[in-house]
Amino acid sequence: MIKVAIYPGTFDPITFGHIDVIKKGLKLFDKIIVAVSNVDNKDYLFDSEERVEIVKNALFYDLRFSKKKITVISFSSLTTDLCKKYKSNIILRGLRAVSDFEYEFQLAGMNRKLNKNIETLFLMSDLENQIISSRFVKEIVNLKGDIKKFTTRSTIKLLKRKYE
Repeated sequence: MIKVAIYPGTFDPITFGHIDVIKKGLKLFDKIIVAVSNVDNKDYLFDSEERVEIVKNALFYDLRFSKKKITVISFSSLTTDLCKKYKSNIILRGLRAVSDFEYEFQLAGMNRKLNKNIETLFLMSDLENQIISSRFVKEIVNLKGDIKKFTTRSTIKLLKRKYE
C-alpha cells in the first residue's frame, strides 16, 4: 500500500524551508500531495492558480523532483477532508521556531478532533533555512534585496515581476 502524506500550506511563495520539508517527507512517504490553500481568510500576493504554478515550477523544473512522487493541487476544504479524498492519514507540517509550535500544536489537535485517524507529523527544515518565511521573502524582494538564498530561480523571477 502506498503511503501518502498531505503537505498543506499557502506557499505564497514557496521557500527553501518548505522544500526542505518536502525533501524530508519524501524519505518517509511514497507520495506527497503539496496542497496549496485557497481559503479566503488571507491576503495573498499570488492567487491560488499562480501559487500552484510557482510550486510546480520550483519543484519540477528548478529542482527536478519526480512528478511520480509529488502532486501539487489547490484546495479550499478542510485538510482532514483532503486526507480522506487522497486516502492519507498523515498531515505534514513544517516547524521553523518555537514560535510556530503553539499554532501548529493547536491546528494538529483540531485536525485530530475532526478525524481521530489522522496524525500530524512535524518536520524541521535544515538549520540554514529555519529562519526563512514567505512574508520576509516578499518584504525583501519588495525592497529590492537579494533572495537567492531563500527560494528557487523561477520563484525569484515571478516575485520580481510582481513587484515591478
